[in-house]
Amino acid sequence: MIKCVAIDMDGTLLTKDHEITEENMKAIKAAQEKGVEVVIATGRSYPEAIYLLKEAGIKCPVICANGAEVRSPEGEIVADNPLKKEFAKDALKILSDSDIYVEFFTSKGIYTADMERGISLFKEYAANKHEKTEVEKIEAILQERMNFIKTIESVDFIFEQEDYHLYKLLAFSFDPEQLQKVEAQLKEIEGIALSSSGKENLEINGVEAQKGIALDRFTREKGISLMETMAIGDNYNDLSMFQRVGRAVAMGNADDYVKAQCHFVTATNEESGVAKAIWEAIN
Repeated sequence: MIKCVAIDMDGTLLTKDHEITEENMKAIKAAQEKGVEVVIATGRSYPEAIYLLKEAGIKCPVICANGAEVRSPEGEIVADNPLKKEFAKDALKILSDSDIYVEFFTSKGIYTADMERGISLFKEYAANKHEKTEVEKIEAILQERMNFIKTIESVDFIFEQEDYHLYKLLAFSFDPEQLQKVEAQLKEIEGIALSSSGKENLEINGVEAQKGIALDRFTREKGISLMETMAIGDNYNDLSMFQRVGRAVAMGNADDYVKAQCHFVTATNEESGVAKAIWEAIN
């Protein structure tokens, strides 16, 4: 009997146009009506996640920034697992030396020291893609992200001020060889967790800020076993959940490695795979 469902957002709950389908909405609400605890587990910050959930009329707890922050259904912070700043500085030096674009997820918002570069990166990527759907997807992401990211001249204040908790470093590059090189260097840093929500990025969190660890704590506080928990996702930052739960479900659009780590594979995010997984688990 499934008592908790953890759902990723991008590539899972959301379509390429960043929408939640009617089928997914209905399935989530049906699960909640049956007493199933539904929790969103995303790499997004809380503001990036909650506006989409509100539009869909979905009210539930949210595991944010890969587990760096956990919010109640009312939006209150109930857990906080920041990245230690000394480790973040080490990671940032590696990224800076490789000239990789970085965004800083903090307790007070998302920041970048080079918004213009971030925009140009996404535009260049979209222009080099031939598939119309991919171009539309990247442009949608670009427009969305501009609404949430603040431009700053220097990131020093994030490291200097104690009230700025650093949740995640998000590194972008569309050069796979460059990302692989940087990833190998970052793995030498103790005290960080490396993951990815797409082939063009690396996500750097504190070791305790992983979706699976946050979900473990969440279910224990609710008196629910992980064996009674289902996790649905599509990418590498979902693996820590898949490794722990009794029912791991990969999206049809996930790559073969991610699918191989799961008990089941559902339909794609364009085909309301979340709804299909939920109905199969609760009926």
